[in-house]
Amino acid sequence: MSVQESLELLTRGTEDVIKLEELEKKLKRGKPLHIKAGFDPTAPDLHIGHTVLINKMRQFQILGHDVTFLIGDFTGMIGDPTGKNVTRKILTREQVDENARTYQQQIFKILDKDKTKVAFNSTWMNKMTSADMIDLASRYTVARMLERDDFSKRFGSQQPIAIHEFMYPLVQGFDSVAMKADVELGGTDQAFNLLMGRNLQSQFGQEPQVVMTMPLLEGLDGVQKMSKSLGNYIGIEDEPKDMFGKIMSISDDLMWRYFDLLSFKSNAEIEKLRQEMADGKNPRDVKFVLGLEIVARFHGTDAANGALQGFKNQFQKGAIPDVIPELEIATESGEMGIALLLKQAGLCVSTSDAMRMVKQGAVKINGEKVADPRAAISAGTKAVFQVGKRKFAKITVI
Repeated sequence: MSVQESLELLTRGTEDVIKLEELEKKLKRGKPLHIKAGFDPTAPDLHIGHTVLINKMRQFQILGHDVTFLIGDFTGMIGDPTGKNVTRKILTREQVDENARTYQQQIFKILDKDKTKVAFNSTWMNKMTSADMIDLASRYTVARMLERDDFSKRFGSQQPIAIHEFMYPLVQGFDSVAMKADVELGGTDQAFNLLMGRNLQSQFGQEPQVVMTMPLLEGLDGVQKMSKSLGNYIGIEDEPKDMFGKIMSISDDLMWRYFDLLSFKSNAEIEKLRQEMADGKNPRDVKFVLGLEIVARFHGTDAANGALQGFKNQFQKGAIPDVIPELEIATESGEMGIALLLKQAGLCVSTSDAMRMVKQGAVKINGEKVADPRAAISAGTKAVFQVGKRKFAKITVI
């Protein structure tokens, strides 16, 4: 690829690049860049929202750059304060080690194992003396640290901030110094920490890294960020048929967001799909392309093709699954609004999500679309409620 083509691919789906002209300058040198992305092993498994960064690493890898998957086993025991209004519980060494092993099993479903370096930041951090840590702490002021949004909010509302939490961005920034990173990738919520790397590299006499921030992927509802706690996620360990079905349940608009952030197709290939849909191709068939790619990445081509055929057999014929949840939902006044009912049944993550799905024509009762998002369902109703193409529940309203 030319430098311009590389830039177009690498910046696709990014939220911000600091600084774009520096990235272009580094690419023009014609030498492999050292790409870094850090992950604290704070949870035992990943969903595809986590893979947005890993996908970007893979794109750098395809272009011949050196990629390091940094496991923050040292920072993981500090606890990342990003987005938290309370001090995070510190993980034990055993928890960190076990989660790190799981990460290493999962990332090579995307990254080329032979071309990926896995590093642990304890390698250099455990060698630092108390004097080294004090020197690191001296390189940033409390006033500047309190400019960080979550620290500022907690300070303003008199929520406790432990001193060790100030060390987290400094240690993450020092990782870039230790690794001599050319580019660091992270979510938009990590911008402060990523910029710390640029700051410290300059202080240590290194060329500052380029910071590339990636957006947080919306979940299946298209509103909230993907999260297991919200139930709007696609787990990379999900069964092929479940993974495919979840992808088919997303909205047509969200589909393009997933193409941008999750697909390895070129910009030209994605633009061709957009044009085909604009020319009348069924959005469902375009979504098939996305579903096949994602499922094949984690389960192989045969499993992806099987999931596609299973979906066609079950859902394109309008079939209701053989086994679906059976629920009883109690009302207080003899009736309940459709939005609250769908939320209570777990078919939608919130009442606002349920009302949106009704407005989109995605909610059916016994196969009949519900038109009114404020419709009331009376006690005594027994019916199959459906949201989207794959969420069903047999509900008895009492």
